[in-house]
Amino acid sequence: MSDSQNADPYTSGNGSFLSKIKRINLRPYLTGMLPLFLLAHFGHHGIGAMMNPLQPMIRNDLKLSYTQIGLMRGAFMLTGGLAQLPAGIIADKLGVRIMVLLGVTGVAIAGFFLGFTHSFTWLIVFMIISAILGAGYHPASAAAISSSVKEEFRGRTLGIHLIGGTSAFWIFPLIATPIAAKWGWQMPYLVISIPIAIAGIILYFMIGKQAKIDARRRQEQPQEEIPEKVDSIRWSAIISFLVISVFTGTVVQSAMGYLSLYATDVLYVSETDAGLMMSITPAIGLVAAPLGGYFSDRFGSMRMILIVAYLSIPLVYFMGRAPNVATLITLMIIMGFVMNTRMPTSESYLTSNVPANRRATIMGIYYFSGTGIGAPLAPVVGTLIDAIGFARTFSYSSIATAVITVVCSLFLWRSRRNRKYPEITG
Repeated sequence: MSDSQNADPYTSGNGSFLSKIKRINLRPYLTGMLPLFLLAHFGHHGIGAMMNPLQPMIRNDLKLSYTQIGLMRGAFMLTGGLAQLPAGIIADKLGVRIMVLLGVTGVAIAGFFLGFTHSFTWLIVFMIISAILGAGYHPASAAAISSSVKEEFRGRTLGIHLIGGTSAFWIFPLIATPIAAKWGWQMPYLVISIPIAIAGIILYFMIGKQAKIDARRRQEQPQEEIPEKVDSIRWSAIISFLVISVFTGTVVQSAMGYLSLYATDVLYVSETDAGLMMSITPAIGLVAAPLGGYFSDRFGSMRMILIVAYLSIPLVYFMGRAPNVATLITLMIIMGFVMNTRMPTSESYLTSNVPANRRATIMGIYYFSGTGIGAPLAPVVGTLIDAIGFARTFSYSSIATAVITVVCSLFLWRSRRNRKYPEITG
């Protein structure tokens, strides 16, 4: 293969590492589909990003227990997870534009009606509707982005796409929390949903226009087709990877989902400050997501997912024992690097180890698995916190993470030795 074929599309020229940094080509970041998917990902998570920082206000207004908070989170996650599987299959048939429209505008419309909610029942209803409408975005977008770049660059490209989602989880809390503190937790949903819905419609047409431009460019400047290295699915490797990635992610996210309440109830932080603190971990994604994707490309997805999994074990344990705000913030920063490395690493591994025409389906299974475990886990964690407190609950979560990580590590390294193309997995 020629040097031009091996060149990183995001750099230009040869030379030292530092000289390559100086000659970074920003064009792929600013043109084509990637910026549109960044914006779509940002809008897609707008409604969900407000749930965690507003939890203390919702809890106090509706007089909810930790268990009910868990049921609220579980209903949202379970519905989204169950819908991911058919949504991934549908995305392979209908394409990404429809999924972007539903995943941004549809979710925003459901979020708008959350602003009129004054009961636990209707809160659950509109969260379920929002989850159903947004289920197809991730499998469709990950498949579309993966198909547009060579597999050795997929990790960093998916990491860049992740910036849109992680940005939503720190920008929207900064906007929503002050609004909620002044006018109540319903007002952010009313105010923020409208521009998100409009943005989704605009992106629908912009993606269609860009697709035509890209198709015309391919006709005018045909490039050598690079054959796919994967023509079948090795389910033993895929399942082992899914288990370790999904379980690590869901345990961490289930624990992180209660940190705003940990801050208010254990560390006696105000509701407003606790909501603002929830922006810390997602903000780390601005750096961690593309960096994690790069490390995945550089050192291999398998190595990176194992590092992430083993780091999660002590982090989950100590999150339930943070004695002060400074310690909790430090743990949240470290967790930001762990969480935002796991996601592009997992997406890169899965899309590189399945045929192109099955990617959206596999990504649907991936997201379905994550929320399928996380949904029932959320109320379980809430019930345990009600019964035995944060410290012991997080200890049990850490032990469970350790057991799953060790067992799956053995299967993953065994599958690596048998892999026909080990350079894909590292």
